[in-house]
Amino acid sequence: MATLAPRPRLPLALRRLHASAAAPCARRAPVPQQAARPRRVFLGLGATVIDQVARMASGGTSSRSFVAGARPRQGVSPVEQILKNVEWPDEFPFKPEDFSRFDESSDSQFYSVPRFVTHIDDEAIRVLTEYYSEVLPPSNTPGVTILDMCSSWVSHYPPGYKQEKIVGMGMNEDELKRNSVLTEYVVQDLNVNPKLPFEDNSFDVITNVVSVDYLTKPIDVFKEIRRILKPAGLAIMSFSNRCFWTKAISIWTSTGDADHAWIVGAYFHYAGGFEPPQAVDISPNPGRTDPMYVVYSRKKTA
Repeated sequence: MATLAPRPRLPLALRRLHASAAAPCARRAPVPQQAARPRRVFLGLGATVIDQVARMASGGTSSRSFVAGARPRQGVSPVEQILKNVEWPDEFPFKPEDFSRFDESSDSQFYSVPRFVTHIDDEAIRVLTEYYSEVLPPSNTPGVTILDMCSSWVSHYPPGYKQEKIVGMGMNEDELKRNSVLTEYVVQDLNVNPKLPFEDNSFDVITNVVSVDYLTKPIDVFKEIRRILKPAGLAIMSFSNRCFWTKAISIWTSTGDADHAWIVGAYFHYAGGFEPPQAVDISPNPGRTDPMYVVYSRKKTA
C-alpha cells in the first residue's frame, strides 16, 4: 500500500444544511434550571464545507478527519483531538453566509426581556465551575482583572470568587445587575459593535459561556480579545449543545460538537496573536447529561 503524506487533521462534518436539519442546537430555548428536559443525542453529519477546507490545505486531496459527534471512542473524545496538529488554510475558510442566522431581527430586541434561567444543566454547570476553579487566578489576587463576555445573571465562577475587577459584558442590564460576581458591567451588542470599550492589555482572563455560537463577526471580536488581553492572558470559550437556534450562526447549527471546537479554534488562529488553541472535553456524563467543552488560548507574549 502506498504511503500517504501527512494531511491536516480537520473535521469531516461541516455541511450547510437547512435549518430544519440543525442537530445539537436544535430549536430549543433554555429552560429553568430544575425543569426536566429530554436529552439529545448528536448524529454525525456528512462532509462538504470542512472537507473543502481540508482540500485547500492539502493541495486538493481530501483529508483524514474525525467524526463530528463528540461521543468518545475508546475513551478518546474527538473534541480533544480536533485541534491537534492542525494545518490551517492560508485564508479564513468561511463565507459570510456561514454567519447568517434564521432570525436576523434585532438582537437587542430579542434579549430585551431578562431570562433568569440557566442555559446548561446542573451537571454541566458543576464541571464548568470546577474547571474555572482550576484555571482562574486564585480569588483576591492583587491586580487581576477578568472580563466575562456575553455575560448574564450568573457567570458560573467558583462560589465566593472575587477579584478587584470583574467586568460583565452582556445584552440585558437587568440580568447583569443580578450577577453578584461582577464589580461592573457593560451592555453592548457585539454583533452591531464588536469594538470592546477597554484599553489595550487590560485583562488577565476573558471568559465566554455558551455564547460564542451567536457571534456574527467573530474575527473582529477575537482580534479585540487579543488586543485587551495582557500578554499571556487567557481566553476561555466554553460551549455545550444548547442554544437559541434561531439566533445561532448557520455554520454552528449545521454541524456537531467536534466541528464547533474546530470553528472556535479557527477564530483564535485567524485573529492572530494567540498561541495554538486547545480543546478540552469536560462533559460529566456523556450521553446522559449536557456535554461541556472548552476551547482556550493565550495571547502571545511577543
